[in-house]
Amino acid sequence: MLVEHVDAWRAHNSAVGVWNAALGEWPAELERTYAREVERLGYSALWIGENPYMKEVLVHAGLLLSATERLVVGTGIASVWARDAIATHNGAEALAEAYDSRFVLGLGVSHRVLTEARGAAYTTPLSTMKNYLTTLAAVDYHGPKPVSPTPIVIAALRDKMLALAAEKADGAHTYLVTPEHTAHARAVLGPEPLLVVEQGFVLSTEPSVARAAAREHLHWYLGQPNYQASMRSLGFDESDIIHGGSDCLVDALVVWGTAEDVASRIQDHRSGGADQVLLQPVAGSPTEQLHGLGHVARVLGLS
Repeated sequence: MLVEHVDAWRAHNSAVGVWNAALGEWPAELERTYAREVERLGYSALWIGENPYMKEVLVHAGLLLSATERLVVGTGIASVWARDAIATHNGAEALAEAYDSRFVLGLGVSHRVLTEARGAAYTTPLSTMKNYLTTLAAVDYHGPKPVSPTPIVIAALRDKMLALAAEKADGAHTYLVTPEHTAHARAVLGPEPLLVVEQGFVLSTEPSVARAAAREHLHWYLGQPNYQASMRSLGFDESDIIHGGSDCLVDALVVWGTAEDVASRIQDHRSGGADQVLLQPVAGSPTEQLHGLGHVARVLGLS
């Protein structure tokens, strides 16, 4: 169901945005300040996550959209277990219409541990997503429509979900991946669907400091079967995943060093076929994160 506005989306969205995993745990005023600074620095998008322990993601997106003027807000991801497809569709359309088509709906099947925390059964993720997208496409929405259709991407790491992203959505959103995975994802998706890639970073040239920060960020993810399977598909084995992750794995998933090193990794993803790379500062206070994003923005020529 690839919509015809995808090329227009590419034309009006820069190649670099920001992803923040912790934003939903911050006070609203701090979030507003953070989002406004991300916008001022020249990043075109700010993506947020969702889990059972933080702000509901559509309300959260509305908070950030209302605080900014041009920034696109994306959900990375809205869990399909958190609300039915009709509620998700209607909420997404309301946001996109109210905020000049500045909203991107990213959907995902999340993880078993987070789904069960909601009291739901984590069953058949692929077919659940397929049925969810089918229902989403058929919703009879009577509210005012956005100027442009709301882009829908799905969290996809492996081939079957990537193929579904190409077939029934506008593209894919990937997380904790390498540039090699980006090139593979583009090959599976084909040339037309969107590919939005998250990339964690640490601005430190001291290996022990940078890797310690990266390992703290990766700790939870390394215990999740979905990500373990993805890492194995990237060529890593059990010895890379256990004990906080091998240096090789950590360096592959979280880029560290100078702002120029971060810019180089962005280019690697872009060369592999990413439409947009979302930078995630994985360490530091909000002020320190914005300082690091500012350094990278200047190297990239965003600000």
